[in-house]
Amino acid sequence: MARALGRALVRRGKPYSFPLLSPPSSAHLCTEGDGFQSSRVKIFDRDLKRKQVESLVPCGMEKLIMMDMSFDMIKVLKDTDEKFARNNLETFYVVGDEEFLPIKENSLDLVISCLGLHWTNDLPGAMIQARLALRPDGLFLAAILGGETLKELRIACTIAQMEREGGISPRLSPLAQVRDAGNLLTRAGFTLPGVDVDEYTVKYESALELIEHLRSMGETNALFQRSNILKKDTALATAAVYQSMFGGEDGTVPATFQVIYMTGWKEHPSQQKAKSRGSATASFDDIQKHFGRGSC
Repeated sequence: MARALGRALVRRGKPYSFPLLSPPSSAHLCTEGDGFQSSRVKIFDRDLKRKQVESLVPCGMEKLIMMDMSFDMIKVLKDTDEKFARNNLETFYVVGDEEFLPIKENSLDLVISCLGLHWTNDLPGAMIQARLALRPDGLFLAAILGGETLKELRIACTIAQMEREGGISPRLSPLAQVRDAGNLLTRAGFTLPGVDVDEYTVKYESALELIEHLRSMGETNALFQRSNILKKDTALATAAVYQSMFGGEDGTVPATFQVIYMTGWKEHPSQQKAKSRGSATASFDDIQKHFGRGSC
């Protein structure tokens, strides 16, 4: 749960592989004829900058706990970190479940959960456990997939199932809406809650390629009431509906990924607090009279 944000792409399943770009030819490099300095002129010491970055330990961090429910994933993370070991940072690798957090209360300064909490059965309970693990004034940061995620696939799958099977079986997970995030933070007991959201549109060659991508992310159906068999004609119908309804002129299909970011703090006396109801000494009418009704 308290994993580095940079490992979001290897949350579960196979790590992503990105195609290597071929190096640019000299014609694409900055030259004197372009009105810029020649690429041969060196201003910065890149070796020194690399050493400066490698020596960094974020926020004075002395201990890092990396947790995942998959033993294989923890092994991959541990093997990777051993190749890029950083001095003075004590790292522990824990196989654990967000629903039963194996962390002592009041022991952490920061909890980071990256794209994992949307799979928990009891999301408020998991967030409460994260708050209990924090020391006073500790920070909770989380990113979860929101309800608009894969909306195109939901629509196409529903239409295809109705057409081919005469009914609907759960194929995609229920996800929290943006309006729920603030309530979740408050319900879990966090103070100074904050919520932000981003939407990303990723283009795929076909709906079937999207499904393969979801498998490689470990983000396919894990519902108890799921149907274990997806009929071939239903799958093909889903791809056809997807292409018909959402396909672009270039032949690709879009997939929406909505990411909801949540921040909250464990209560501490030094934090800002809202004034009690009825403690105001001026009304809105007084403010309008003072500044004038026509002012913004």
